[in-house]
Amino acid sequence: PLFHDGMKQWSCCKKKSHDFSLFLEIPGCKTGKHTTEKPVIAKPSATQNKAVAAPAPAPMTNASPKEACPRCRQGFFCSDHGSQPKEAMPKASNTVPSVPLESNTDVQQDHPAPVKKKVDINEPQICKNKGCGKTFKEKENHDTACSYHPGPAVFHDRMRGWKCCDIHVKEFDEFMSIPPCSKGWHNADPVS
Repeated sequence: PLFHDGMKQWSCCKKKSHDFSLFLEIPGCKTGKHTTEKPVIAKPSATQNKAVAAPAPAPMTNASPKEACPRCRQGFFCSDHGSQPKEAMPKASNTVPSVPLESNTDVQQDHPAPVKKKVDINEPQICKNKGCGKTFKEKENHDTACSYHPGPAVFHDRMRGWKCCDIHVKEFDEFMSIPPCSKGWHNADPVS
């Protein structure tokens, strides 16, 4: 892996991410046996220049790239979307609204409480806490079931570590083997 200016990327396939948890979720680009020898890459011959059909364009969705980017949704700066124009915010008016404000119950009706997701307690789930990633069942979950890092991963001056336990190492494999410093509940939904 390469770490530069807050960007994490794999040197083999150039897949990049700003968020470390998303970086770890990037699937491997190669399969095969482990070896110390570099693979020989065959150069394409001129006879294999056949017309290849262009892939169909992906259907456009109503969500903008900023809404699809987890970093932008969390309110962080994302260099991938920093140059895009921001949505115009409505200007505050100095006029007094003609309708008098009513009790808080009306405000709560405008913004209903989020619906909690129903979960099968016997269904295996994967913990999304940083440093855990274990499979668990909700019925076996308790307040010390998960060992994780509550703080963010820190990459600075070729050092890798966790802010929560203040352990920093140079090698990526050593970083991945830093033992978690906190215990808590497994969490299959990192947004909540």
